[in-house]
Amino acid sequence: MKRDPSLERYLDEGASWDLDRLTLLAKSERRAWFVAAGGWIAWLLTLGALVGLTPLKTVVPFVIRVDSATGIVDVVPQYDGKGTTGELINRYFLGHYVSIRERYAYATAESDYQETGAFNSPPLNQEWIQLWNASNPGSPLNLYKDGTTIRAQIKSISFFQRASGGNDLAQVRFTKTARAGGSGRDQVTHWIATIQFAYGKPSEDPKDRSWNPLGFRVVDYKREPEVAPDQSLQALATEAKK
Repeated sequence: MKRDPSLERYLDEGASWDLDRLTLLAKSERRAWFVAAGGWIAWLLTLGALVGLTPLKTVVPFVIRVDSATGIVDVVPQYDGKGTTGELINRYFLGHYVSIRERYAYATAESDYQETGAFNSPPLNQEWIQLWNASNPGSPLNLYKDGTTIRAQIKSISFFQRASGGNDLAQVRFTKTARAGGSGRDQVTHWIATIQFAYGKPSEDPKDRSWNPLGFRVVDYKREPEVAPDQSLQALATEAKK
């Protein structure tokens, strides 16, 4: 049978076209897989970068507090309940000392007087004895003999570092709530105590040692009424952000 050259050429061209189309499809498929793989790799790299930057994007909130009784505006110190053992012990002793020193109730007055003395340094104890002397008109024994009771509530404790590097200074903010005997009405005042403290040899007296087993000593104690600062809420918030 005689073959038609034109037909043969047409069939060859058709087969070549099919082959080219299959080749293009294979290349397009490979290209699609490469693009998809590249996209996954880029996504994973972006995710890794975001995870790595997360610690650097920490937001530290702060709280502005306005005292409803005095109008005092301040930034609440941030304290997350964590710290070194020494700092936690200092915080406990400072808060406990101010509480027992500043409160008054006839039933516990003698015990609070003695326990406060267990924390005082010798010079401070001399001042403490003179303060409570019955001949002193300003003695709590004379001021509150009408049955007045005083409650002390700690609001915050802040530590300060000296220029020399010492860490023996603290500021304790607290309220005192006085209730006159028989009146039942509370009068609240706000105070700041600046305290210098240290550690010494624990007392050899068993009773004092039971109160103060670590030899915590209050070297200096200065208390003053808290006065509302001449700052607006906006100014204080701006300062806190710096």
